[in-house]
Amino acid sequence: MTDPSTTPKTTTGLQVLHCTVNGDPVHAAAPANETILEVLRYRLGYTGSKQGCDKGDCGACTILVEGRPVLGCLTLGHLCEGKQIETVEGLAGPEGLHPVQDAFNRYGAAQCGFCTPGMLMAAVEFLRTRTPDMPIPSRPEVAHALSGNLCRCTGYVKILDAVVDAAERMAPERKKVSGETGG
Repeated sequence: MTDPSTTPKTTTGLQVLHCTVNGDPVHAAAPANETILEVLRYRLGYTGSKQGCDKGDCGACTILVEGRPVLGCLTLGHLCEGKQIETVEGLAGPEGLHPVQDAFNRYGAAQCGFCTPGMLMAAVEFLRTRTPDMPIPSRPEVAHALSGNLCRCTGYVKILDAVVDAAERMAPERKKVSGETGG
């Protein structure tokens, strides 16, 4: 049996979603079949995550829900009730760009930019999950971590270089993988 206190209230056929986006509590009324990507973009104004394939193939819609990467185009909004959501708009802080954003800028890792929000979110999650005893990730490790994100412009070289550079800047005390040959 469903606990009525945790069930989203409905308003004329719409469910009211309550969650936190980039640290801010938000709510939006949306149909039960609307994806979290649609809720974020069209009801809450968070347009950084891109609507690409709508099939879960490209990764342009990648967001973090409870710290884990989620394809926004495949995740129903009501499944995010009460959850913490992070979008690309929340990466930069008062002190400036997130290290991954900064590295993408410095390396020219974005061309058309359509895939960039999803790439950034996947890279941020990958680097956050690395423990202090792990070495700086190799380019093949980064490629594997970003394998759900497609880019038709860059050929990935600058993206991989940017993520490795960000990893080095985020944890300078870590050692590079010995014998790394690149990409």
